[in-house]
Amino acid sequence: MKKVLTFVVLPVIAIVIGYIIFTSIQEPVVFEKQRKFRESIAIERLKDIRTLQVAYKTKHNRFAGSLDTLIDFYNNGVITVVKQIGSMDDSVAVAQKKVFRDSIKIAVRDTLLKREGFIVDSIQFIPFSGKQKVEMKAIIGKVSGVDVPLFEATIPFEILLNGLNRQLIVNLKADREDTDRYPGLKVGSIEAPNNNAGNWE
Repeated sequence: MKKVLTFVVLPVIAIVIGYIIFTSIQEPVVFEKQRKFRESIAIERLKDIRTLQVAYKTKHNRFAGSLDTLIDFYNNGVITVVKQIGSMDDSVAVAQKKVFRDSIKIAVRDTLLKREGFIVDSIQFIPFSGKQKVEMKAIIGKVSGVDVPLFEATIPFEILLNGLNRQLIVNLKADREDTDRYPGLKVGSIEAPNNNAGNWE
């Protein structure tokens, strides 16, 4: 009986313990790899939102208050592009009126985000979330007594990383909250001007 225990049961127990140790070591590695992959796609989406918001602000002197407005701006909006022939730095050319400027109106969809495979309707959805929407706000804030348009778009880790190891998501969120950082990805800020920077930059 002792021989059976030694030759059959103990190796099985050793294999099970080895497997448990291996998976406990691999779990954070797999989580980190998946997190980086998902974040890269979400960051691309937030950069697209920022690109459209900056163009929208250039035209309307304020940021769009909703993603639907941004999508409509992309599909139906036009922006003015100034084409210049000659150099304004050349004072002789300016004096002789050899510098020409021409304003051209171009459809936003023909100018911005022209990469292959871009679908504007997708900017409103958080990747890997089952169509949950990106949270976006736009306000006119006061900075030193001056009205300043501000916006922010956010993707919480809770939604972006859904389906991955729950405890590792909780740890990541706690780490961000302990250092007063947003627990997710964020571009822009409605609290203070930040040049529309993303918190990953």
